[in-house]
Amino acid sequence: MSAFEVIVNTHGAALLAYASKLTGDHHRAEDVVQETWVRAWRHQDRLTEDRGSVRGWLMRVAHNIVVDQYRSRRARPTEVELPDCDFTAVPEPADDVVNRMVVDSVLDVLSSPHRDTVVEVYFADRTAAGAAEVLRVPVGTVKSRVHKALRTLREALPEAAALEAA
Repeated sequence: MSAFEVIVNTHGAALLAYASKLTGDHHRAEDVVQETWVRAWRHQDRLTEDRGSVRGWLMRVAHNIVVDQYRSRRARPTEVELPDCDFTAVPEPADDVVNRMVVDSVLDVLSSPHRDTVVEVYFADRTAAGAAEVLRVPVGTVKSRVHKALRTLREALPEAAALEAA
């Protein structure tokens, strides 16, 4: 049996117990112990009782590894689990058709000037000034039409949900 194997057999259980206490997680503790053994392998010349306590050296290395892991986790953003869905999936074209039918039916509730104003502001993505220029009305008129149209649409939405369910 090599000198390194003797060290592992002598101090392995105590090192794992110490790392478990530091991390609070058995699996992370095993990773810490493994990294400790890698570093011990690289520095076998230091692992003699005449140069100091071998167990003390191993415990200090394990402690430093845990501290390094803690600091690196705090320096990175927290990892989050993504929901189980396919982000590459293309939406069903039928959904777009249904949505468009619902939007058209809801917009039919509005008068022609109000509908044209909503279409310019929300669907053509124009500012009030831009919509006023296209519709050839004052900016204040665009703002008041949008306000009244949104109020009318809010009242009509329960009816639109009933149309979609049918």
